[in-house]
Amino acid sequence: MDTGEDGGSERRATTVVRADVDHGHAELVGHPDRPQAWTLIVDGTAQSHVDLDDPTHLEFEYARRLGHLVDVLAPAPPAPLRVLHLGGGAWSLPRYVAATRPGSPQRVVELDAALVDLVTARLPADGQGIEIDVDDARHALGRIPTASVDLLVLDVFAGSRIPAHLTTVEFVRAAATVLAGSGVYAANLSDAAPFPFAAAQVATAATVFAEVALVAAPDVLRGRRFGNLVLVAGAGLPLAAVARLVAADPFPARVVADARRWAGAAVPVTDATARPSPLPPPGSFGQ
Repeated sequence: MDTGEDGGSERRATTVVRADVDHGHAELVGHPDRPQAWTLIVDGTAQSHVDLDDPTHLEFEYARRLGHLVDVLAPAPPAPLRVLHLGGGAWSLPRYVAATRPGSPQRVVELDAALVDLVTARLPADGQGIEIDVDDARHALGRIPTASVDLLVLDVFAGSRIPAHLTTVEFVRAAATVLAGSGVYAANLSDAAPFPFAAAQVATAATVFAEVALVAAPDVLRGRRFGNLVLVAGAGLPLAAVARLVAADPFPARVVADARRWAGAAVPVTDATARPSPLPPPGSFGQ
C-alpha cells in the first residue's frame, strides 16, 4: 500500500482497525493520504476499498469495471437501478450506485454478521437506500421476487476462493429468475491461464443466458498473471459502450465479447461437479 505524504512534508500514520469476525479476522486499513478511505482485508486478502468522502472512487480494478458496467446500463444514469449484490465486503459498489444513481433500491447479501456489524459501525452508509441481509447468497435468492432486479452482482469469496455452490448451473438459473427481462448478471471471478475455472464459468452462464462476455486486464488474458475476470451475461448487453470505458480507464481492460467461443470445450459446472475457485498464488490479493 502506498504510504504517501501529508501536506507534502510529514507522513501520516496508517490507522488499522482489527476485529475477529464470524469467518476469519478482519482489518480496516486507513489510507495515508485520504482520511476517510479504508481497505477491508479478511484473512490477508484485500476484499474492498471505500472512500467515505468520495464513494465514486473505485480503487480495485475489477470494481472499476463493474462501475463502468453500471454507468452504461439502461436506463441511463442518474436513473435508478434495482441492484442485488451477493457478497458485501465494505459495500464499495453499492455506495457507487447510490452516488451515481440516487434512489436506487439495493440489497446486499452478506453471510458474515460480525463483518456487517464492523462495516456498519466504522463505514456507515446511512440514508443511501442500501438494505443488508445476513444470509448465504444462494439461499437468499429464494426470497427475492421474480423479475425484480436490473443488475445482479456476484462477488462472494470465502477467504480468497469463490464457494463451490455459487459456481453451478443450478445457482445461475436461480440468479436469472430474479432478473427482469433486460437484467444483467455479473460475477467477479479469479483465475490464471489456461483458465480452467473461468472457462467453466463461461460455459455455465452460457447454458442460461443468450450472451456471455468477459472483462479483464490484457496481461491477465494473455496469461501473464493471476487476476480478476468480470463475467457479464444477459441479452442485448451494451458491450461496445463497456469496451470504450474500460479501454480508457487508468487501468485498461479488454472485453471478450464472445466468451463462449473463448472458453472452447469447457463443460458447464453442476452441483454434482462443483469445486471452489482456484487458490491464488501468495501475494495476489493481499496487502
